[in-house]
Amino acid sequence: MIWLQFAILLAAILIGARLKGIGLGVMGMVALAIYLFVFRMRPGEPPIDVMLIILAVVSTAATMQAAGGMDYLVRIAEKILRSKPSMITLMGPLVTFFFTVFAGTAHITYSLLPIIAEVATQKRIRPERPLSISVVAAHLGITASPISAATAAMITILAGQIELVQILKVCIPACLVGILAGVAVVWKKGKELEKDPVFLEKMKDPDFARELDASSADESKPLKPGAKTSVIIFGVAVLLIVLVGAFPAMLPRFEPGAANLSVNANGSIKMAAVIELVMLSAAALMLLFTKTSTTDVAKASLFTAGAQAVVSIFGVVWMSATFMEANSAAIQAALGEMVTAAPWTFSIALFVLSMLLFSQAATTKALMPLGVLLGIAPNNLVAMFPATNGDFVLPGYPTLLAAINFDRTGSTYIGKYLVNHSFMIPGLVSVSGAVAAGFLFAHLFW
Repeated sequence: MIWLQFAILLAAILIGARLKGIGLGVMGMVALAIYLFVFRMRPGEPPIDVMLIILAVVSTAATMQAAGGMDYLVRIAEKILRSKPSMITLMGPLVTFFFTVFAGTAHITYSLLPIIAEVATQKRIRPERPLSISVVAAHLGITASPISAATAAMITILAGQIELVQILKVCIPACLVGILAGVAVVWKKGKELEKDPVFLEKMKDPDFARELDASSADESKPLKPGAKTSVIIFGVAVLLIVLVGAFPAMLPRFEPGAANLSVNANGSIKMAAVIELVMLSAAALMLLFTKTSTTDVAKASLFTAGAQAVVSIFGVVWMSATFMEANSAAIQAALGEMVTAAPWTFSIALFVLSMLLFSQAATTKALMPLGVLLGIAPNNLVAMFPATNGDFVLPGYPTLLAAINFDRTGSTYIGKYLVNHSFMIPGLVSVSGAVAAGFLFAHLFW
């Protein structure tokens, strides 16, 4: 019976992935309905905390975008990237990583990818190199961000066993090690543009050759009046969350009692609630001080992306939680001995599930509780956190497709066999390197 239920889960994920957008969420609900009404399975806990985190962070990021803050950040990033064009293969991924760490979402990279592609092309560096590793670096930034939904899910699952700062101390340096390993493998990947037959054929078109070296930099467009203010408010909010995570004694404490979405059983405030409170308060301050319209916030691309993420995570995680809880005994029996002998093998399960779910937060919420159930030590679970970045394997994630479209030379591609694409090698090396480094840092800092 478990294999039939698992087949239904896989079918829902695969069909949902093909539908894109909210497809994962609605197909997850279909599978959940089958579990409830056909198999009479007890429904698991819906991922309310993760959904609220996404809503809060994305709403605040969208407010900053509507106020012009994203344009200001992109302008800063452009100056950094253009300052060392010969080092774009290194600078590109570092910039996308730290921007994602700051914003809590990889969607910020859509504005950076065309700049990376342009700088590389004008320097005649194969754009595939910086673009592929920059996309992977942005994804890794989610598991190193203090305000991402994935990090909040980790804190919630391991409540009382870890603090936010412990995750950051392990995952930020571990992800950087993984990114540098990825940079090393793509540094000379593929043919040089001057020797690439596809590029040379395109250069025969004089219009293509002329447009290729035309800069798209636009310094003349003025920033909105509240652009810098919105970035400052957002930055202070992120800093405040990190400080509270480092010094939880700063928060008020209440009498022990029944736990809810805001308070733990011991009376301490949950970190997820702190992130939601601080982020939405920051959004309110941006609206007041930058005079940004709430209508503009609702129309922002980040707000739309966040709404899709909430629906997707709602359906697919609720479905996965129901399957896991109903079959926990069988799963424990199958994996328990192996994971006890070699805890790192659990990272393989995280990676495979993230390939299908296209979400670090959904993977964390769906599978990390099983890691706790199997008795894996909290420091080992944190070390394996970067393994939730397998969303590059099947080239359907928006950031991958955007990178391919922004590369006018055609060097960034999806291969004939679907998985032999530009992101596979740097992705596998970076994620593997991050997990390996994670174990090292987890045992050094714990």
